[in-house]
Amino acid sequence: MNVPEPPDTGKEAPISEETRSLLAWDAYPRSAKYDPAWVLGNEMGPNVLWLTEALAGVMDLKPGMRVLDLGCGRGMSSVFLAKEFGVQVFAADLWISPTDNFVRFEKAGLSDRVFPIQVEAHSLPFARSYFDAALSMDAYHYFGTDDLYLKYFAGFLKEGAQVGIVVPGLAKDFEGPVPGHLTRRQENGSVFWDPKECFSFHTASWWKRHWEVTGLIDVERAERLPGGWELWLRWEKARQGRGSTGFPSEAETLEADGGRYLGFVRMTGRKR
Repeated sequence: MNVPEPPDTGKEAPISEETRSLLAWDAYPRSAKYDPAWVLGNEMGPNVLWLTEALAGVMDLKPGMRVLDLGCGRGMSSVFLAKEFGVQVFAADLWISPTDNFVRFEKAGLSDRVFPIQVEAHSLPFARSYFDAALSMDAYHYFGTDDLYLKYFAGFLKEGAQVGIVVPGLAKDFEGPVPGHLTRRQENGSVFWDPKECFSFHTASWWKRHWEVTGLIDVERAERLPGGWELWLRWEKARQGRGSTGFPSEAETLEADGGRYLGFVRMTGRKR
């Protein structure tokens, strides 16, 4: 499984028509409008535009809202939220320089609506009860499995504020050891299942209970993202068509899994 670090992509190969077709997916019409070169050139994992569209589409975001994008990477999700929903976005990430992200936001014409911040998830520099909504795509599982984290995180949300996450997760728990097709070395030499990261993969029911038991959030939706396995595999095929990337492909493992275990969990709620 990919770690949350920026890839060293080097020279970018031309984008084939097949790759363009894979990214222009009817399931995600908003995402299909974005330049494939920009999407592939700023990747840090499964297509964050698809994940953001899948999450924001089941939330109630309104123009002018103050929104936290936690774990924004190179800021594609932040650009998407500002452009598609007219919200003001605080783009927070540990790994990416805020100067680099500011340049991206400025080029997108959004420097007055998207604000880059480099910060660790346990040291957020915001006022209490500051945000109307908080979203996290493909990042919350790195820190949010901590039993105490939600109490800290929810403190930055207004009463009634929306919160939503999309994280890699499981369709069902393993019955016994991790299945062999997840731990087997792929032909490219990589192994999908990294115990340091992948034991943060959980089912939708696990995540629902993890939030509800705190009494802080009224969970409105907790589910396996429809088509999440196909989304992940389609992205890997698009990356392969691009040529050299900073991350090894995970398509072999995803195809072997066939959606039995792997996919994404989508969860939304409101602060009580």
